[in-house]
Amino acid sequence: MKGSLIILSFFAAGLLMGIFRYLPTGFLEYNFSFYVLCALMFSVGISIGNDPNSFRQFRNLNPRLIFLPLMTILGTWLGVMAVSLFLKDRSITDCLAVGSGFGYYSLSSILITQYKGVELGTIALLSNIIREVITLLFAPWMVKYFGKLAPICAGGATTMDTTFPVIIKNSGKEFAIVSIYQGFIMDFLVPFLVVFFCSL
Repeated sequence: MKGSLIILSFFAAGLLMGIFRYLPTGFLEYNFSFYVLCALMFSVGISIGNDPNSFRQFRNLNPRLIFLPLMTILGTWLGVMAVSLFLKDRSITDCLAVGSGFGYYSLSSILITQYKGVELGTIALLSNIIREVITLLFAPWMVKYFGKLAPICAGGATTMDTTFPVIIKNSGKEFAIVSIYQGFIMDFLVPFLVVFFCSL
């Protein structure tokens, strides 16, 4: 939990610096987040490659994990449909469009805004940010009570980037490839699924 709070505090600090424009000159001209992510992935790669047990543990993982993104999608949709029963002013397709962001708030909110308007786009932005923050904060608790795959499912499309360090720390390095695979598949599917539900 302490590690998650530290990561979240850095996010909050960055958010405040952006709001109050307290940024170094030219900071926004360069895509620093991309380079930081590359450095993170490089560091994790070294850590995994340097541990001889990592590959052995990965080989021992259940091959059925290939279906993990599908289970994450179905679980998300079931939860969204249950919540939609209490939202009388929103159709189930609107709710499924928002849920199909799977944490990818930047892309999904833009697409939904284009198709359904600013209000639903804002809801999508907040909903998917909350999904990411919940994963960052409660990953240790998820692993303890629901197993090592829980934060990967909760993270959805973010497991390849923002929630990746928390997942590796709590689920173990043997789940690094699973986390990257999940994030890649979910990132790929988000635009198709969001547009599909928006067009219904």
